[in-house]
Amino acid sequence: MDRVIEKKKWGKKRILTLAGVLGIATLAVASYLATTGKSQLNVDVERITISEIKKGPFLEFIPVNGVVLPITTIYLDALEGGRVEEKYVEDGTVMKKGEPILRLSNTDLELSLVNQETSVYNLLTQMQISQNNARQNTIGKLNQMTDADNDLKEAERVYNLNKHLYSEKAIGLQEFKQSENSYNYLREKQRLSRQILNEDSLSVKQEFDQARQSYGRTQNALNVMRKKVGDLIVRSPVDGQLTSLDAEIGQSKNKGERLGQIDVLSGFKVRADIDEHYISRIYTGLVGTFTFANKQYKLKIKKIYTQVTNGRFQVDMEFEGEVPTNVRRGQTLQIGLALSEETTAILLPKGGFYQQTGGNWIFKLSEDGKTAYKVDIQLGMQSPDFYQVTNGLKEGDKVITSSYENYGKMQELILKK
Repeated sequence: MDRVIEKKKWGKKRILTLAGVLGIATLAVASYLATTGKSQLNVDVERITISEIKKGPFLEFIPVNGVVLPITTIYLDALEGGRVEEKYVEDGTVMKKGEPILRLSNTDLELSLVNQETSVYNLLTQMQISQNNARQNTIGKLNQMTDADNDLKEAERVYNLNKHLYSEKAIGLQEFKQSENSYNYLREKQRLSRQILNEDSLSVKQEFDQARQSYGRTQNALNVMRKKVGDLIVRSPVDGQLTSLDAEIGQSKNKGERLGQIDVLSGFKVRADIDEHYISRIYTGLVGTFTFANKQYKLKIKKIYTQVTNGRFQVDMEFEGEVPTNVRRGQTLQIGLALSEETTAILLPKGGFYQQTGGNWIFKLSEDGKTAYKVDIQLGMQSPDFYQVTNGLKEGDKVITSSYENYGKMQELILKK
């Protein structure tokens, strides 16, 4: 008798097929979750820096380096070229105004002075000779004028006498006319003599004035030449300290070449270099502070040099209030230059995170402190220690401020102790 065999519903082949399908589906789901879910990374808490967001006073300032300089510096340039013959002092000497520093020699200039002096003396001699000749000429004309006056008086006396005698018929017409003609002639001669004397006086005065002006110009030229020769001795223009003296005996210096400088010791200023990025925010009156010998001092910007060189520009700052007693020329100071007034702000401590995020986001700790996740933030001004937070964080939040270099594109950090 035949027996009916029941057909099995789950055969071995079917089970294997179903297992394969389930495996593939599992892999697909895992792959999807891996690509669409949050990427996580375990991080040792001891290897990171956790900072708390606080609210407090904020002052935007930038660190700059400043060099101490004398408040006034006078540069020494060679007014005349020449060879260095003698040095009277050395670099660093405290000078009084007018004291000699060094002596140059210039034979061409000295020879020109001799020639100029000779020209002046020759002109003076010629003037004296001309004046003597003019004086003698004037004396001669005065004598002629005296003779003419005397002859006229005699002719006038004879003429008046003959006129009376002729009216009395005591003399003839011929004798009267002769005396009259003689009188008229001598009168005209006297007039001409007086005119010649006046014109001669004017001419002599004009020639004397011209000669005096010519002599004055020549004398001025001589004085200028003497000053040029005198400038071969370089003297201190003010009271101060001689610095940067660049001259050695036997060395030739050209006209206008820099020899050194005199630092006026009445006070100091500080010249600071600032990045050109801040040039639009720098103006006179801004205040900076620095610490010297464990004491804080203030500086104020007095002058701005707008020329930019190698991405930087310079400002001059003067001390406000007390001046450090031991500060020296050439000393470098670390200055914090304030760019704004003090305000109250949400403060984020600076750290290595900024290099990877650019200040656009940060890892913020969860309330239980076990994880940290990315949040978008906005930063405003900055100081050497803090950023001003304008959006994304609040007081009391905790964030990771150390470097994110090893975090790649992680979305969440699991903090392990």
